[in-house]
Amino acid sequence: MMIRYWHPGSEIENVRRQLDKMFDQFALNAQNTPSTWQPAIELIDAGDNLILKAQLPGIEGKDVEIQVTQKAVAIVGEYRTEQREGARHLHSEFRYGKFQRVLQLPYPIQNDQVKADFTNGILTLTLPKVVEFRNKVVKINLGETAPEAPN
Repeated sequence: MMIRYWHPGSEIENVRRQLDKMFDQFALNAQNTPSTWQPAIELIDAGDNLILKAQLPGIEGKDVEIQVTQKAVAIVGEYRTEQREGARHLHSEFRYGKFQRVLQLPYPIQNDQVKADFTNGILTLTLPKVVEFRNKVVKINLGETAPEAPN
């Protein structure tokens, strides 16, 4: 009879390799989908306006399309890879490809008066609220107590 010793370390290493292979395959399939990433956004209520900021580093303005309705904003675009002749990527963690981000707004806006600024990879949209939803400040004057009438 032959005695065989079990080495749990090698079995665990084998399982780890199989999991790595599975996750690598999953990542490869995910990169072939039409939308591989979404830009980070920030929405601020600035009184009469909503301010929407989106991080789009390395993207040119011509590669971004913005659509605005009274209730939503859609930002669609593509981050293109640099093609250098004779060069190949050895390692890259950049996310290339098409992206789309649709944000439902908490208040209706005047979509015909939206202003956009695209500076240093940050898209800033100023979205004026519809008049009914603007923060109205009402000043209440208590004034002095009215003088009593003479008897």
